[in-house]
Amino acid sequence: MKIILYSKPGCHLCEGLQEKLEQITSISFNLEIRDITTREDWFAAYQYEIPVLFLSNHRGTEDTEVLQSIPRPSPRANVRQLEQLLLKYIPSMENNNAE
Repeated sequence: MKIILYSKPGCHLCEGLQEKLEQITSISFNLEIRDITTREDWFAAYQYEIPVLFLSNHRGTEDTEVLQSIPRPSPRANVRQLEQLLLKYIPSMENNNAE
């Protein structure tokens, strides 16, 4: 399971969310940070929206990536509140240790 954070350098909201995501230990996931300044399509899509979170699942024989949007948590949310938000969008993650 992978969570994707669309971010950009110097974004304090992005950095704060990344720090909180990295503190979550009860859910097993890989965190991928995507810098929107490295691709024009990402920048055009997310320049006014960052930080943006997606859950990534690889499905199908072609290993195609399917992204599910996760609503942006409040910057005031603590790690536990963020964890509860993720559990609403990640199926069966309470007992999933596979990455």
